Amino acid sequence: MPKTIVYTKPKFTFACAFAGILLLLLSTYAQAEAQESNELFTIYLVRHSEKQSLESDPPLTKCGVQRSESLSALFEAVPIEALYSTEYKRTQSTALPTSIAKDLAIQSYEPQALEEIARQLLHAQQDALVVGHSNTTAVLAGILVGEKMGSFDESIYNRIYQVVISKDDRRLHILHTAFQCAER
Repeated sequence: MPKTIVYTKPKFTFACAFAGILLLLLSTYAQAEAQESNELFTIYLVRHSEKQSLESDPPLTKCGVQRSESLSALFEAVPIEALYSTEYKRTQSTALPTSIAKDLAIQSYEPQALEEIARQLLHAQQDALVVGHSNTTAVLAGILVGEKMGSFDESIYNRIYQVVISKDDRRLHILHTAFQCAER
């Protein structure tokens, strides 16, 4: 039987602060390296937040909206120059708080054309956030670093795939966020 860990508010706050500090440190390191080369940039990939049902294009749940706002807060101090999302309600709604906070338009991409969006991201050489799905997020991260990666379970919402690209070096970091919905 899997062990369930329930974070109390202080533990949750600490975990979110730690994840935010880690993202900030990694992006600060990347910025310092960027001063030496204009070719260094970071792409963050996340899956959309919790959706309401198994309909073809469902909206987010209340917890999904909260997670999306939490992601936006996490990315507050992280440089993001471009924001991408598929055209589904759940991905657009997940990207929306970051779009508003960063004053960025959400650029759409086709989830069936991952090779194409990968080329576009690599060509743009911008710090970017890409919102996708359980069957596209890790796959796209793998394409960006030249590794084969598959989809993940639909119950997983807490991963951030960070792809740091500098000249010919591509590194993938998989971060796990701590989030507890206030509505549960």
